[in-house]
Amino acid sequence: MQTYLETQENPSVLLERAREQSEVRIKRTDGQVFILKPERAKRSALDVAGINLGVSTKEIVEFVREGRERLQRHVKK
Repeated sequence: MQTYLETQENPSVLLERAREQSEVRIKRTDGQVFILKPERAKRSALDVAGINLGVSTKEIVEFVREGRERLQRHVKK
């Protein structure tokens, strides 16, 4: 990881480098060093890739209806 002097680079260039390299160090003339990192996007735990099970929407709806009917018959007993 490279360290950039405070006045050496344009801020937009530093942001792009931070995105590409995951972080950059910026050193001030007084010796202080700062690390610039891109913020990770927050994702929902429910945001997952789907899988193809070879089941149509119509079949899924039929399965749900059958399950509900079975449950209603079981509850009535």
